[in-house]
Amino acid sequence: MEHKSLDRNPAWAWVWFVAFVVVGIALVFIPAFIIRPFRYESPRALQWAMALRQAAPLWTLLATVLAMFMAFLLRPAAKRWGRAGLVAGLLLAAGSATLSRLNHFEWMFHPVRQPGFEAASQAKLDPGEMVLALNFNHDARAYPIRVMGYHHIVNDVVGGVAVAVTY
Repeated sequence: MEHKSLDRNPAWAWVWFVAFVVVGIALVFIPAFIIRPFRYESPRALQWAMALRQAAPLWTLLATVLAMFMAFLLRPAAKRWGRAGLVAGLLLAAGSATLSRLNHFEWMFHPVRQPGFEAASQAKLDPGEMVLALNFNHDARAYPIRVMGYHHIVNDVVGGVAVAVTY
């Protein structure tokens, strides 16, 4: 009976390599897909997204290391395009491991650093539009919920005090 080496039959190794890369990518992009601006997120979906987000740093690192091991095994048998695929997969896995350690939600929900305001008589809000209101030291501000739903945070000075208004 002939022994099948990795050099002659690497199909199973390619499957594992691709699986490790896909797991690394999924751990980063599933929470980013679930938690998006202007979209309803159910409590259960948010729970899943946050659980994946918390587990992602460890598991993306493990997936990247395992993908590197599989790439090491596959490299001798891989032809030119196979090696390019290995490099691309490793870059994707390493990128996912890096992104899992960054707060990419800050990129989606960037704060308003210097808000612009209009007088209440000049505001172009629909009559039923909701606002977050703040009145401090005889200085009043209103932040439209539709804008806050995207930015989630406004850095402002109200009544001489620096505030971070969040939604």
